[in-house]
Amino acid sequence: MNNDIMIGTWAWGAGYNGSRMIFGKGYDEATLKSTFEKAVELGFLKWDTAAVYGMGSCEKLLGGLINGREDTYISTKFFPNKRYKSGALEKSFNESAKRLGVKSIDLFWIHKPNNLHKNLKEAVPLMKDGRIKAIGISNVSMNDIKAAERFLESQELRLGAVQNHFSLLRNDQQTIIDYCNKNGICYYAYMVLEQGALAGRYDAEHHFPTFSMRNFAFPKSKFRKIEGLLGMMKKIAAKYCIDCSQIPILWAIAMGAVPIVGITKPAYAEKLSDALKISLSDEEIGRLTEEARKTGIRQQGLWEPQ
Repeated sequence: MNNDIMIGTWAWGAGYNGSRMIFGKGYDEATLKSTFEKAVELGFLKWDTAAVYGMGSCEKLLGGLINGREDTYISTKFFPNKRYKSGALEKSFNESAKRLGVKSIDLFWIHKPNNLHKNLKEAVPLMKDGRIKAIGISNVSMNDIKAAERFLESQELRLGAVQNHFSLLRNDQQTIIDYCNKNGICYYAYMVLEQGALAGRYDAEHHFPTFSMRNFAFPKSKFRKIEGLLGMMKKIAAKYCIDCSQIPILWAIAMGAVPIVGITKPAYAEKLSDALKISLSDEEIGRLTEEARKTGIRQQGLWEPQ
């Protein structure tokens, strides 16, 4: 397995909350199939998706590509409503498992901490009978994490993972990252590239597609604020002969997180594999962190708690 990096597939799904709505572009299945095959060939065996990515279309596509492979690791998520509904978690699990073509799921997430205790309680039988191999919680605070740990320990179970938004432009997670690493909880960082804003391919003149959620979240005015950061990233990338898009990923790894990296082309898998042979110096990590701080940006998704 390649450095335990998780490959994210939010941009793969079609329809509502899918690739065109969020990212402003779609991807054909032939290209995604080639991307999957190249990634697996390079040792990227952990795959992350969610029921709400394309409202199930992403899970179905990924399930067809995995097609019973036993060497892949599947992560997917249940998105709870604000009002708790008994049986909703198990129903979501069953629907996800059917779309993915599996009987058990390696890592099953509670996507938001709505009614966290009740939803964890509902997950317990699925964990104990092996349908859920590990449980994770996403978009959570330290208090949520400790509450989840206490409840699961009372059931002789453990919290497997935490997944939060963490990037050069959302660097407020270090206490949680350190806690997780100290206590055997895997910390996964999502939106490390800020949906492409930190990939080095966009700027104020060449920005996101107009009719996309990421353009709404990261307009031209923000690209102007990160010009210095993008310039620094490009210089560091040139030093190591790697793509600029890999610098935020290496930074997140250096900070103790396991990045979830979205890829949509075989070449992106190759770039990621090449970059993982590199380690940034402490001096480079410090410079990047300071330059990002100077932007004054704290990026946040609409779905995230304050």
